[in-house]
Amino acid sequence: MQILRYPAMAIVAAAFAASTAFAQAWPARPIRLIVPFPPGGGTDIIAREVANKLGGYTFIVDNKPGTAGNLGVDAAAKAPADGYTLVMGQTGNLAINPTLYPRLPYDPVKDLTPISLVASSPMVLVVSGNSPFHTLADIVKEAKSHPGSLNYASAGNGTVGHLAAESFQKVAGVKFTHIPYKGAAQSATDVISGQVQLYLSSVPTLLGHIKSGKMRPIAVTSAKRINDLPQVPTVAESGYKGFEAVTWFAILGPANLPKDVVAKLNADINKVVKDPLLQKKLSAQGADLTGSTPEQLARLISDEIGRWAPIVKESGAKVE
Repeated sequence: MQILRYPAMAIVAAAFAASTAFAQAWPARPIRLIVPFPPGGGTDIIAREVANKLGGYTFIVDNKPGTAGNLGVDAAAKAPADGYTLVMGQTGNLAINPTLYPRLPYDPVKDLTPISLVASSPMVLVVSGNSPFHTLADIVKEAKSHPGSLNYASAGNGTVGHLAAESFQKVAGVKFTHIPYKGAAQSATDVISGQVQLYLSSVPTLLGHIKSGKMRPIAVTSAKRINDLPQVPTVAESGYKGFEAVTWFAILGPANLPKDVVAKLNADINKVVKDPLLQKKLSAQGADLTGSTPEQLARLISDEIGRWAPIVKESGAKVE
């Protein structure tokens, strides 16, 4: 039997050629972009707008909600690492859920390939349009005078809104009563009617209610004021220096995605998020388009897991 031997350089050259050929051929078919939440929410809006702007690709947006985004992210993590399945992850399912869920079916650090940060969105604290509260100072004064008398809504235990509210209570030295809902729609309805006094949620979720006058914005949780609510102060401006809490959105794939595919997607996404028309459109939804390198996104996820872990534990949040 004859054993064929190839020089090491020839093997390297062949591997490089194969990788280059794959990158040139990819994408040869539509790419599945999993959105781990129902249609119409902030994550879905951002995913669809960015996907529509990415020329040279055909995306099929697959809404796969369940267990606070875990179901969709897990599906992406377990998909073949061929570049044809991606996911739009965000703060909850990448940074909070690793602490909130004792048996998370995926590891956001080990089981996913970071591609690019896409956008971030602050939250806004609102009250009913008929509420007696007009400033954060009004709310804090009432909460200190009558601890626990003010209720605040969230879209569920362990959501960014819930934990940001818990974090604020700690820095302000007040105590609210948490009323968790199974999603944003019913919580918004009860705040508008006055059954619940406070609500902290993403700007895209609440902007329509604010513009209609059904809700009154009190403060935003970003480091600076946002364009669509320029009259609304930040929490930091309202007396709580350094307070910031935002939801960020990022595109990832299964672990071990080909490096050439990651590089191409990253370059194209970072180009798209600089598009002035897209920036204007999503700014109207309360989102700030960003972009990043894969390495920057990897560090963000790791840092955010560490940041939210003590907040989750101190809140006593339990998944249902």
